Amino acid sequence: MTRLAGRALRLTALVGENDTWHHRPLSTEIVHRAHAAGLAGASVFHGVEGFGSSALVHTARLLSLGEDLPMAIVIVDTEERVRAFLPELDELMRDGGLVLLDACEVVRYGPPAAAGEPPA
Repeated sequence: MTRLAGRALRLTALVGENDTWHHRPLSTEIVHRAHAAGLAGASVFHGVEGFGSSALVHTARLLSLGEDLPMAIVIVDTEERVRAFLPELDELMRDGGLVLLDACEVVRYGPPAAAGEPPA
């Protein structure tokens, strides 16, 4: 696992909660592949309202259609490692979705690195 601080690249994959990969939620598959690739971190955020290329608004509000809500999978690591992960998304997102890449800076909080581990 990479300990990351300083300049980084943030990848945000926007998908629908009903999107799947081989009968598994697409967001779960992306996170597990990011973990297997040794990327520094990944999180999934569940949206309460949004629309995409279909122009159909999906919302979690009461008395509204609460199906296929938006999901954002955020992955952060060095630019080189994030860009090396993009072919995985090429395979997984063939049926649609959107990927955003943003330069960012990581400020890391937490315990110091363990003995023998490179400093953040």
